[in-house]
Amino acid sequence: MLASSSFEIVLLTTGILLLATVFAGTLSSRFGLPALIGFLALGMLAGVNGPGGLRFNDYGLTQFIGIVCLVFILFSGGLDTSWRAVRRAAGPALVLATFGVIISAGIMAFAAVNLMQFDWAHGFLLGTVIASTDAAAVFAILRSTGLDLEGDVPALIELESGSNDPMAIFLVTAAVLFMTEPDTSMLRLVPDFFTQMILGGMVGLAAGWLMPEILKRSHYRHGGLAFVISIASALVAYGLAQVLGGNGFLAAYLAGLLAGSRSYAAKKIVSTFQDGMAWLAQVVMFLTLGLLVAPSNLVDVVLPGIAITVILMFVARPLSVFLCLAPFRSYGWRAKLFVSWAGLRGAVPIVLATFPMVAGVPGAFAIFNIVFFVVLLSSVVQGPTINWAAQRLGISTREGNDQAAAFGSVH
Repeated sequence: MLASSSFEIVLLTTGILLLATVFAGTLSSRFGLPALIGFLALGMLAGVNGPGGLRFNDYGLTQFIGIVCLVFILFSGGLDTSWRAVRRAAGPALVLATFGVIISAGIMAFAAVNLMQFDWAHGFLLGTVIASTDAAAVFAILRSTGLDLEGDVPALIELESGSNDPMAIFLVTAAVLFMTEPDTSMLRLVPDFFTQMILGGMVGLAAGWLMPEILKRSHYRHGGLAFVISIASALVAYGLAQVLGGNGFLAAYLAGLLAGSRSYAAKKIVSTFQDGMAWLAQVVMFLTLGLLVAPSNLVDVVLPGIAITVILMFVARPLSVFLCLAPFRSYGWRAKLFVSWAGLRGAVPIVLATFPMVAGVPGAFAIFNIVFFVVLLSSVVQGPTINWAAQRLGISTREGNDQAAAFGSVH
């Protein structure tokens, strides 16, 4: 009976936390802040330093939860991305998703070594962890704002954020590997990267083709089983790609992208359902990440965190965007500045920061706290000002909705 009561209390607590997290996200959006700030804040309040007093420090479980949640966020993002716009923005987006991440990581590593006295190994690790933009944050803000951007700018930002995780994961894995196995050769990793991209792409496209085919040929067009098939498609795309040695995140995003470009009877309800799954994933992921971090641990990283955030927002990101988009004449300097400012950081860097923690890399705890602080600060600064930036740069074709309702509001 005691065990049963404990189980029921766990379920009750989980339900209350989920509801409170949604309300916290809605409240934060009323103040013009992204919903993720409310999600994280509620997790921190429920954690060991807050009134909730919940003690949670399982980095391995956090990493697992983060990966599962990112799969559904990427799959849903792919479903809602216009295939026509993707074709036009594919070239510059892929350059940003690969070379842009490398450039940002290099600049941040240089800054960490020369301004913060990191050694090169830890500087490179920090740079790779925070180099990529976050799909969850980008999708949430661009999809829930009334802002209408000119041309292919929104497709470029969304496609970049959905496809730059593989490069970031590869670089973080390489950094961790070099720190745990110093004799590892870089040349050995290069073929692995291309193998991951090719296999991940093939599995993702196959899963994206198969899901509509199953729904077309079956009798599950309007019922709840169509939702089950969509969940299975996202999980199979990620899992099969990983098992075969490919990149599961790329597979999940491409599966959603191809499935979203095809016609089938249950398309509208599946897309709506997956949008709900993506929001649930964001709530669970950010709540878990908030529980993991004690606010008292952030005190010691305030100054380095501010320095890293400033360099990231005003040096690393703009330089990587301007260099990568230089060959593409259709993007003027105003569009490039906006793309730079819209390079939001969110859950992905925090989840990536758990990799060295799980691997037992010395100094990983400090890097995790710095990354968490950077995500908080950049979200507070960049999220509420995206509408303003678009209007000041003249790339908004119509007036956006009120910021308090637009940025990160949970629908």
